[in-house]
Amino acid sequence: MNLNHQTPKNVETIIDRFNIEGKIIEIKAFGSGHINDTYLLKNENDSYPDYLLQRINHSIFTNVPGLMKNIQLVTDHLKSKLSEAAAATEVLTIVPLHRGELFYKDEEGNYWRIFHFIKDTNSYDLVEKEVQANEGGKAFGRFQAMLADLDASLLIEPIPNFLNIEMRLNRFYQALENDSAARKHIVTEEIEYINARTEQMKTILKLGREGKLPLRITHNDTKFNNVLLNKNDEVQCVIDLDTVMPGFVAYDFGDAIRTIINSASEDEKELDKIKLNIPLFEAYTIGYLREACHFLTDIEVESLMHGVLLFPYMQAVRFLTDYLEDDVYYKISFKEHNLQRTKAQIKLLKEIEAHATQLSSIVNTVYSEIKSEVA
Repeated sequence: MNLNHQTPKNVETIIDRFNIEGKIIEIKAFGSGHINDTYLLKNENDSYPDYLLQRINHSIFTNVPGLMKNIQLVTDHLKSKLSEAAAATEVLTIVPLHRGELFYKDEEGNYWRIFHFIKDTNSYDLVEKEVQANEGGKAFGRFQAMLADLDASLLIEPIPNFLNIEMRLNRFYQALENDSAARKHIVTEEIEYINARTEQMKTILKLGREGKLPLRITHNDTKFNNVLLNKNDEVQCVIDLDTVMPGFVAYDFGDAIRTIINSASEDEKELDKIKLNIPLFEAYTIGYLREACHFLTDIEVESLMHGVLLFPYMQAVRFLTDYLEDDVYYKISFKEHNLQRTKAQIKLLKEIEAHATQLSSIVNTVYSEIKSEVA
């Protein structure tokens, strides 16, 4: 077996625990993920699949059995709606242990899992073209639609309160009170901006508690690189299902839009460079609503813009909280990195606020046109 210096020392023992086919001849580090360690397992025989071995970061995902049960429920449900051939290439396939469990815990307390590697696919970190944005919208719209009839209460929250803005704000105000890094006096303008929008940003939570927004099964990490595209750059498979849990559709929509609509980087220093790429917004919206409009309620469609406003706000709160706590969570490249990130997210939100009427009109127009087409 061909190994390299990045390969876990006990990798052969780990692999032997899983019910894989064929003979693994090469193992190498794979991907650019920041949470789990991933390795590509190359099979000797092309008639057998290659595999992805992952070490689950159990300091973040503390309930590994619940996490893997989530993924099994979701992938089984998705596969039940597809042909056998499509299910093999359009949905992640978990490889169990010989005794049937979904993961292996080694002697050092690390948790491991294996998926089939889906060949002949591509993923991209950045959305540069409208056709790509459209495919991203299709991917997550279809993902939600296919899971709309699966009871969300069957899933656990692998990261409790992950997208709960009230919890994020409580942590922020605790950081302000403690002021452990003595930085509060530097960020009075940012504090004032966040304070002015606290009630507005709780809208989705309030609508959910009032029973006006149904809990759905949502992905909760809708970056474009979590979509695998085929050789024609068409959506094939949604990946990275660790954060799949009960949520509101506006969360997935808002998270995706935050990452595609910004013309600059997440930590752009020159704030004037932060503009909105509205054609990408429209392309994503079209792709998403074409796949999802048949199961969405009118109020869920109305909530999408609340998600678009919420996510840069929530990210600004998280960055500023970390800055106030002396940069204990996010990796930084320089002393004021989290403050720079905060300013960039606030500038993005200001741009969205300035164009909110236009963006909302796009959502409503697209929704009305698609509904009339299928009526």
